[in-house]
Amino acid sequence: MKSRGAIQAFTIALALSCLFYMSFSVVTYMVERNADEYAASKTDAEADVTALRKQYLDSMASVDVYNIGITSYTYSDCKKNKLNLGLDLQGGMHVTLEVALDKLIKRLSGNQESETLKKALELANERQLTSQEPYVDLFYDAFKEVAGDESLFRVFDTPENRDKFDRESENRDEEVLKFIRSEAEQAVQRTQDIIRTRIDEFGVTQPTIRQEGASRITIELPGVDDTERVRKLLKRSAKLEFWETYGATDMINKHFVSVNEVLAAKLGLDDKKKDATDTTGTADATDTTAASTTADIASTPNTDEKSDKDETAPVLEKEGDSLAAETGDSAQSDSLKDAAAQKEAAAKVPLYQKLRPQVDFNNQNQIMEGPVVGTAFVNDTGIIMTYLNYPEVKAVLPADVKFLWSVNEVQEGSRVFSLYALKTERGKAPLDGSVITDAFQNYDQITGKPDVNMKMNPAGARRWKAMTEANIDKWIAISLDNKVYSAPQVNSVIPNGSSVIQGGFSIEEAKDLASVLKAGKLPVTVDIAEEETVGPTLGAESVRNGLISLVIGFLLVLFFMGFYYRSSGLVANIALFANLFFIIGILSSLHAALTLPGMAGIVLTIGMAVDANVLIFERIREELKAGKSLKAAIEDGYRNAYSSIIDSNLTTFLTGIILLIFGKGPISGFAVILVIGILTSLFCAIFLSRLIFTWMLAREKPISFGSEKTTNMLSGLNFDFMAKRKLAYIVSGSVIVIGLISLMTRGLNLSVDFEGGRTYVVQFDENTSVTEVRDLLTPIFGSSPEVKTYGSPSKHKITTKYRINDNNDNVDQEVQEVLQTTLGEKYPDGFVIEKSQKVGPTFARDIEISAILSILVGLIGIFLYIVVRFRKWQYGLGALVALVHDVLLVIGLFSLLWGVLPINLEVDQAFIAAILTVVGYSINDTVVVFDRIREMLSLHPKSPLYATINTALNQTISRTLITSLTTLLVVLILFLLGGEIIRGFSFALLIGITVGTYSSLFIATPIVVDLDRSGRKKE
Repeated sequence: MKSRGAIQAFTIALALSCLFYMSFSVVTYMVERNADEYAASKTDAEADVTALRKQYLDSMASVDVYNIGITSYTYSDCKKNKLNLGLDLQGGMHVTLEVALDKLIKRLSGNQESETLKKALELANERQLTSQEPYVDLFYDAFKEVAGDESLFRVFDTPENRDKFDRESENRDEEVLKFIRSEAEQAVQRTQDIIRTRIDEFGVTQPTIRQEGASRITIELPGVDDTERVRKLLKRSAKLEFWETYGATDMINKHFVSVNEVLAAKLGLDDKKKDATDTTGTADATDTTAASTTADIASTPNTDEKSDKDETAPVLEKEGDSLAAETGDSAQSDSLKDAAAQKEAAAKVPLYQKLRPQVDFNNQNQIMEGPVVGTAFVNDTGIIMTYLNYPEVKAVLPADVKFLWSVNEVQEGSRVFSLYALKTERGKAPLDGSVITDAFQNYDQITGKPDVNMKMNPAGARRWKAMTEANIDKWIAISLDNKVYSAPQVNSVIPNGSSVIQGGFSIEEAKDLASVLKAGKLPVTVDIAEEETVGPTLGAESVRNGLISLVIGFLLVLFFMGFYYRSSGLVANIALFANLFFIIGILSSLHAALTLPGMAGIVLTIGMAVDANVLIFERIREELKAGKSLKAAIEDGYRNAYSSIIDSNLTTFLTGIILLIFGKGPISGFAVILVIGILTSLFCAIFLSRLIFTWMLAREKPISFGSEKTTNMLSGLNFDFMAKRKLAYIVSGSVIVIGLISLMTRGLNLSVDFEGGRTYVVQFDENTSVTEVRDLLTPIFGSSPEVKTYGSPSKHKITTKYRINDNNDNVDQEVQEVLQTTLGEKYPDGFVIEKSQKVGPTFARDIEISAILSILVGLIGIFLYIVVRFRKWQYGLGALVALVHDVLLVIGLFSLLWGVLPINLEVDQAFIAAILTVVGYSINDTVVVFDRIREMLSLHPKSPLYATINTALNQTISRTLITSLTTLLVVLILFLLGGEIIRGFSFALLIGITVGTYSSLFIATPIVVDLDRSGRKKE
């Protein structure tokens, strides 16, 4: 075997790498088990066990728990690197966002200060607390109540809305209502899309996002418990803006003097005793309780000249005293003792009682040039903004000025923030975040601290170039959500549309900010209405049953391989174990999540791994029957099997890549496992097993490829497949037509994932089993509801689609009464329904489109590959027809049999994963058969076509049946022991794998033959 040393080295390196990443899961499990034991040991205390567990884990977050010589890892590090599980397998965090439609409506009105609008919004907000009606309808009803003769049209007839509704309509208020309703729906949908993008960038795998009611969005994040980080990620509106700035000199010298005069008069302070002064400049800062003695301290910039009444500047010392004066002159010190003088001085500069102007008091009160005009304690920032927004004050300020506070403190821990004076263009920033095309976390080249780099589109780059060119040696401020993050001085023109945000970020904060900026700003404000931890969607018992059944099925496959192939079967088993080990290890290293669709991918991977070994072993058997030595038979068997293995795996790999590129949600989760599994299966089947055989041959270990019974078990078959093809066409066509009729009449039993439904939060008096509640409700609702723990073992969230398409006015009340009655029979007076709400589908429209697109592109890719590889379009078309045949049969049978069979046949996200598994399995099986047909046709160019095809199919029947049986064995155990909740999923796999095996023999191959135009004799 060539390159044996390199393969050995690679295998060892891969195994060590996988072992390293898998070890994080073990260490994390051990720490969390200790947390459970700690919480359990404190059960005599009144503290909540969940809170005690969290307290223990929080205390371990920064503690080194894993030492491996040269480095060590904390519990937090280990948790980040462990194998993730999806929400369906482990639960996570539940968040409900409330879209602030009242603020949207206010904005649509042009932010009018209409008393009628204000009262209508307040009344709608009040009624929303107890009503299930859409907020826009509540607002409209409230407006009609309080408006009197005022029309809705008058309030919303603004220049911005002129083209948004029919102004000539007879019922203009109805037109306005349609406009508001449309804007609200679009805002909620856009918010949902942006939230999904942010979460994808955040790195959470397989989140569940659905609309709940008209203005709520529920989000479930698997394995997430960092509530503060999630809260920031979801709520941040990401309003990024770039501003030109006013200099501190102009603002303090020219404008704040007038501001103080206006405020003194407005606040009713004594301004008649203003001291005359010969100096020009600005009043210095004073304290609310201990201010400087005069209101007109000179602070002329860039000069050594001092006023006769100049004083040593006040400095911020403590919160509560806005400014505390320190003086160095004894005469001034004496004057400070005069309380009357202090009061008089403070009266003249009310703004400076709260805001310290940006002057250098250690350098003759020179103004520190820049966009910062002053600093203040956090407690004073609100009153300062109130002062600056008084109409009388705004009248003496520049019309285009806007004031914003810094996001960071002047000094860490000081609670003092800087005030920036910014220039607007028609009330807005000259440049905003809509021009950002990319954002990523980076590091400052000087300080080494994390920052966020941004790239702009061409229009943004041109505007940015113009801004920087016009502000050489000046400052441009960058704000996010109305907080200034940085205000760098422009040294040169920036022509390429790049910019940086610096804000004292941690690495995680910088990454999250970059994710938010890439996703875009939210169209409306959102509030977190509630947040809870939730249990696994499938329920802990179903997860356990599913994993146990997969393990049992896997062990039965190992037993079968050992029985059928003897010692070579043991080699295949080692390769299967290694394959599974590598898949889990690589998943851990990629921080991907294992979900139910991922488990489907593992089932397919096991089948393909078995198939590769069977292909090799059957080839070796053929070489041994031809009289070759064991060593030569193994070498030739591997070489002759390569073509089939590579072709079948490459087509499935191509499908996986396309699903990975175009797919979302469960499709993406399936694709990740599929791509990893194919690569590891190829490596283990082709290289690892060959390495073991080489080692056994070198040491003259006994090698067998079956017993006397199994070696000839399926040999010598001579079934006439071609003669039965027309019968197969009729049977398949009939079943497909019946299935299509059923689809058009009965449809499919779509789950909440596709149709939406109703959700209820039920608090029980005692801890209750998720499975018990689900089994109780299934017969009543007609399908299995989704039941999961919600915060605690005694609280459950129940979601059902029962009567979801019923438009009866009383249907909501009737469904809740059914739930109440059913639960009451088993738990009389032992529960309360805390909340009920309609919910939208989780399988959003964009995911549906991505599913269809990825499958279509995958089919086209498979067709093109097969055409190129086999050099005949007939092979490509045959494979495509077989795939469509398999998918239609599975979907048609699900439509025919739901409600007939006593199992749950809902079409949900798991069903999509099952269909993808069927596609992958079917194409793998078909390509293997095609490969043998191509070989036989080239070896026997003059033999009749039908006879050659039949020979090829009979030669591969052993491999086809063994692969199918071993895969079906795993799925059958999953079907029987996996539990009710995943029975529909495993049933779809049972049908699909059976149909896939059938179609490769009786559909794909006959179509290739019937379309043959080579002129070769067929009979």
